[in-house]
Amino acid sequence: MNFAVNTLPGGMPAEEFLRDYWQKKPLLIRQAFPDFENPLSADELAGLSLEEEVESRLVLEHGATPWELRRGPFAEDDYRRLPDRDWTLLVQAVDQFVPEVAEVLAAFRFLPSWRVDDLMTSFAAPGGSVGPHFDNYDVFLLQTQGHRRWKIGQMCDADSPLLEHPDLRILSEFEQQQEWVLEPGDMLYLPPRLAHYGIAEDECMTWSIGFRAPSHAEVITHFTDFLAQYLGDEQRYGDADLVLPADPAQIDEQTVDRLQQLVLSLVQDREALGTWFGRFMTEPRYPELIQPQEHLEPDLLGQILDNGYGLIRNPSARLAWRREQDSYLMLFASGEHCVLPIHLLPLVQTLCNQDYLSAEALQPWRGDDEAMQLVEQLLIKGDFVIEPDEEDSSDE
Repeated sequence: MNFAVNTLPGGMPAEEFLRDYWQKKPLLIRQAFPDFENPLSADELAGLSLEEEVESRLVLEHGATPWELRRGPFAEDDYRRLPDRDWTLLVQAVDQFVPEVAEVLAAFRFLPSWRVDDLMTSFAAPGGSVGPHFDNYDVFLLQTQGHRRWKIGQMCDADSPLLEHPDLRILSEFEQQQEWVLEPGDMLYLPPRLAHYGIAEDECMTWSIGFRAPSHAEVITHFTDFLAQYLGDEQRYGDADLVLPADPAQIDEQTVDRLQQLVLSLVQDREALGTWFGRFMTEPRYPELIQPQEHLEPDLLGQILDNGYGLIRNPSARLAWRREQDSYLMLFASGEHCVLPIHLLPLVQTLCNQDYLSAEALQPWRGDDEAMQLVEQLLIKGDFVIEPDEEDSSDE
């Protein structure tokens, strides 16, 4: 069962992109989405920024301070007081709040879905920008309204000089090497740590599809925290091979060897590493948007399916799976995991790759108790919700 796509928007073979561009160099794709129709207006984006649960920011190049940063939620009066130019609104995870926006993510299934972070949307007045900067992750920049000039600079690292700014990481030195103006439907891929500087030519909107890339510090810290949950207090440093020390105050090489072997024996547990990574990479950005149910009425799922209704994936839920040799499966759902038999693989793949599960798609699994228990647990957790009645939703 193959859920991946083989080409990028615009037609480039995915294998060519991964070989020549991914995490290596930028790629401009003219009309990656030809005749693109933006489903999101500037007013609707601003409306999202008024909501408490939505993460939003405003950057004013010439505000109360140079490159002033304001954090949402905002009020309508905040927009009335904005200048005519040189400001940018940024709203995180718009894909989780606007289904029509989320649909574009299906075009990026030439990459692991668990790598996708979110789709941030920015609206800029003429001249609007967030300054020259670099990101530590891959990003696709899709122009959805107006025109934005992108200047591409040097590769950066932790030692690249920055402006003194309490909130923004703006480069103090920018070495321009390329420049393009993007119009609706154009898309630009940028690898990690490549300096870039976007400036709005007119009122414009850009969708930024970013990818999760945990730092080495996060991997070490979170994985060891995960391991520590399963280590008992009786598991301690030992030195049964101790010999008489020449100097009791010395920490000798044999001691460091014992410690190294202790650590290696823990981190070389591939099953534990895979389990932690699946949980870590499926942690939702906004866990509060996944509301668990206390319980399901007996056979409610069966009644729902009998009436022809399906299940809808919670936009905030993240799912992935791993096969542990030929022994069992692990399904990861919003930071948790469960162990499943191998025969449920087709169902697990469908759950992880489809946003909507129709009654027909679940019909072959109705007679499998383990399969139905799994689906019920995902409903209880809030990773999936019951498809609403069209008549009820139209009355609202």
